[in-house]
Amino acid sequence: MNQNLASVDNLNAPPLGEYNSGEIAEMPKTDKIRVLLADDHAMVRDGTRRILEGEGDMEVVGEAADGQEAIRLAAATRPDVVLLDIAMPGINGVKATQEIKSVAPSTAVLILSAYDDDAYLFNALEAGAAGYLLKNCRATELVDSVRSVIRGESVLHPVVAAKVLKRLFAGTGKTQESGEPLLTKREVEVLKVAARGLSNKDVGQALGLSSRTVQAHLGNIFNKLNVSSRTEAVISAIRAGILSIEDVQNTPG
Repeated sequence: MNQNLASVDNLNAPPLGEYNSGEIAEMPKTDKIRVLLADDHAMVRDGTRRILEGEGDMEVVGEAADGQEAIRLAAATRPDVVLLDIAMPGINGVKATQEIKSVAPSTAVLILSAYDDDAYLFNALEAGAAGYLLKNCRATELVDSVRSVIRGESVLHPVVAAKVLKRLFAGTGKTQESGEPLLTKREVEVLKVAARGLSNKDVGQALGLSSRTVQAHLGNIFNKLNVSSRTEAVISAIRAGILSIEDVQNTPG
């Protein structure tokens, strides 16, 4: 079985580090969620493709068998989501995530891995991944997670998210510098509640807002922080001193 189903040879993509938005035309946009698959096992890619394309709102725009190919295809196709294996030949998933976020900042990277150890999880999120799933997840969980990252929602369990953030930023003690606030008071409130792992609907109920208003606030937050997912926004906000670990750990109930 040919594992290079979506060879990049015909795309004439430049070497790594030489991508330019003016050199590679973006693929035409559709109403469907456009997904790029990256896994070194063809059988995994085939199974994942069947699951996603069984949904009416998703389409697979390419397949990559290694990290370098994933970066090239992300630059060429500008997918909405990349489903990326963490352990691949050549460039691993962590480095590939960094490169993909560099060449396609609006693309959400969702890790789909067989490994659940902390090092993989922490490094992937720090590199810019929007979420981390294990390959033993159910098909329904996979498709729901793809939709979640498109809505800017977290695909991490709140307990796991709090653990990751505490590990990454413990002891920083950073507070927001004086001057013009990066986020408005309402945006900070939305992000604090969203950081608990709630859906947009539940965030809205907690704050007396509609789901559409919550999504609009999150969009503004993402733009201001130059991120493309809720997970990245929370990490960026903690780094900037806008949120604290306590904000993330203060889960409802």
